[in-house]
Amino acid sequence: MRGVSCGGYRFLEHTTDAYFEASGKTLEEAFENAGKALFEVMLNTSKVECRAQKLIVDSGIDAYNALYRWLEDLLIIFNVEKLAFTQFKIVFEKSVEDLKDLKKPLRFLGEVCGEKTDPEKHEIRNEVKAVTYSLMKITKENDCWYVSTVLDL
Repeated sequence: MRGVSCGGYRFLEHTTDAYFEASGKTLEEAFENAGKALFEVMLNTSKVECRAQKLIVDSGIDAYNALYRWLEDLLIIFNVEKLAFTQFKIVFEKSVEDLKDLKKPLRFLGEVCGEKTDPEKHEIRNEVKAVTYSLMKITKENDCWYVSTVLDL
């Protein structure tokens, strides 16, 4: 039995970096919650308002690479455009129904909403240097998808 209900995220123990597990009733929802976890590591997302939307179109050679690319795209936008996000929506070009679909190429369209980063308002917490494949997992248990990975701080 997992320690997180289906549809959220939790932080796991790691000696030096940020390690999280996100979940959802669909793999898309788990990816969305992974985006929330990424931003929660970096700042206080409860202080971020939805003022500007951004579209992200990308793909991965498989679901693991797609998760990496999704989080990396979010991190790049945060670092380059100084945008912090609080709302995340992602749609896959083809549905992912079970674990055998994880090895297939995965194209996605993401829509995020947030605002320009304000260090005082958003209470900057950690600098995430990179998304990693370390401890990356994608699993499905009892109709709930789980994704986990480590962020290099």
